[in-house]
Amino acid sequence: MAEGTILLVEDERSIASLVSLYLSNEGFTVEHIADGAEAIAAVERLHPSLVILDLMLPGMDGVEICRRLRQRTDALPIVMLTARDAEVDRVVGLELGADDYITKPFSPRELVARVKAILRRSARAPSRAGDAGDPLRVADVEIDEARHRVTAGVAEITLTAKEFDLLAFLARNRGIVFSREKLLDRVWGYERPVDTRTVDSHVKSLRHKLGEAGSVVKTVRGVGYKVDAGADA
Repeated sequence: MAEGTILLVEDERSIASLVSLYLSNEGFTVEHIADGAEAIAAVERLHPSLVILDLMLPGMDGVEICRRLRQRTDALPIVMLTARDAEVDRVVGLELGADDYITKPFSPRELVARVKAILRRSARAPSRAGDAGDPLRVADVEIDEARHRVTAGVAEITLTAKEFDLLAFLARNRGIVFSREKLLDRVWGYERPVDTRTVDSHVKSLRHKLGEAGSVVKTVRGVGYKVDAGADA
C-alpha cells in the first residue's frame, strides 16, 4: 500500500481542486478521477491508503463503487462525500462499509482531520487485534476482537470496521455512558469536534444489523450511549 496516497473520486472540479490542495499541503499524494466507472480500476492500479468517494458521480455512483470495493477488501478506508443531508443516505453509505461520511458543503480542514484520524486508526488496527484477549460477551452478543467476528445467538453478524470498533469499545467499557463527542474522540480518533450525527448513524446501523440483540446498545437521553453493565445473560 502506497503510504500517503489518497484517491479522490469527485466530479465537481472546484471541490476536487480545493480538497487536493489541502491534502497536498499536509503531505499526501492525491490522485483525482472524475468518472465513477474508473474508480475500481484506479484502486487496483494505485493501491491507495484511503479513498474519498463522492456519492453522486457520472458513470457509476458512489454507492455502487463502495459496494464493489467492499466485496474486494474490508481494509481500505473509505470516506463518502454527499450533497444530500437525508439520514437514509448516510446510513446506506455506512451499511455498505464506508468508514465515515461528510456532507457538502464542508470544511476542507475538517475533511483532512478525518482522513488523518482514520489513517491513524488503520495503522494501529493490526496490533490492537493481535493483543485482543478472550471474546467479549454481552447478553446474546459475542465480540471476538482477535478474529474481528460478532455473533448474536447463533448468527454471525457482518459489521463494518467502524461499527465493530464502536460495539467493541462500548462492550469493553460496559456501564459507562459516553457522549457523542467522547466516542468521536475514542473510537474515531478525531482530535476536534465534528458532526456528531456520525455516531448516531453508526449506532442506528449497528442496532439494525444486530436485530433484537441491538437493544444491548442503550441511549441515555441527552447524554450519549452505553452498553448496560447488567446486560449479561
